[in-house]
Amino acid sequence: MSTSADAARPRLIGARAEGLALLLFTACTWGATWPQAKFLLSEMPPFTARAIPNTAGVLFAFAVAVALRERLRPPPGEWRWLLIYGVLNYGAFTILSTLSLVWLKASEAVIIVYTLPIWAGMLAWPMLGERPTRRRIGAMLLALSGVALLVGVGAEAAEWRKLPGIACGFLAAWLFALATVVAKRHPLRMPPVAGVAWQAAFGAVPVVLLALLFEHPHWQRVTPLGIAAFGYIATMPLTIAYLTWFRALRLVPASIAATTVLISPTIGVLSSALLLGDPLGPRQVVALVMTLTGVGLAARG
Repeated sequence: MSTSADAARPRLIGARAEGLALLLFTACTWGATWPQAKFLLSEMPPFTARAIPNTAGVLFAFAVAVALRERLRPPPGEWRWLLIYGVLNYGAFTILSTLSLVWLKASEAVIIVYTLPIWAGMLAWPMLGERPTRRRIGAMLLALSGVALLVGVGAEAAEWRKLPGIACGFLAAWLFALATVVAKRHPLRMPPVAGVAWQAAFGAVPVVLLALLFEHPHWQRVTPLGIAAFGYIATMPLTIAYLTWFRALRLVPASIAATTVLISPTIGVLSSALLLGDPLGPRQVVALVMTLTGVGLAARG
């Protein structure tokens, strides 16, 4: 609730700058998740590897909401949107992006999934009336050209066995872009942490059911590094980064938000090379520069 003291307090940064800063944090957090999720697949079946941190993330989010004394009960009419956002942003996205990691390298999967600005830009025009400017279109094309260059790196890119992973990655991108545009048009009318907690809860249900019904994990195989990865995924990308994401959506247009998040594949590629030994040569570096340049131009546009 706003007070007169709050109104009198000067803002240190503008709304646009705050939104871009939050997007940068979100993008870096999500990008660093991919090599850790790929690593967990070496110790756990895919859905179990996500069901555990997802469940822990739900508990963490509700605990934070209680600590902040937020109202947990959604207002009338919010249950539908919580379910929609939870299924799209958490459930379907988690399932499809995890499946993409089964067939692809982490650096490949993160690049394909973050083609989401293509779909967000297309959907934002008819749904939000955000007609793209020539400069923004050019910036997006430059950024996506960098992504395309990264996807094309390596002789294995066209192997038939990777097609299921590619399909899952693109579908995850489309659904997340849809949720981005819908959330901009219908923002939640409830406290932010509680809203994230409920979305995470709805999204965790299908992931947990898939793990319980179809997988049989060997818990003795989990290493301390696996436990650390569980902890990171449970708290950072599944809770804190979503809070910054939804806050940023209120401050910048959906198309800019989705384009700026293209920084995520950059972080994903770099961290995958560092942590997993994925390839990182001159061609990848050129592609990363193209992507970052396009993101910067779009953010200024």
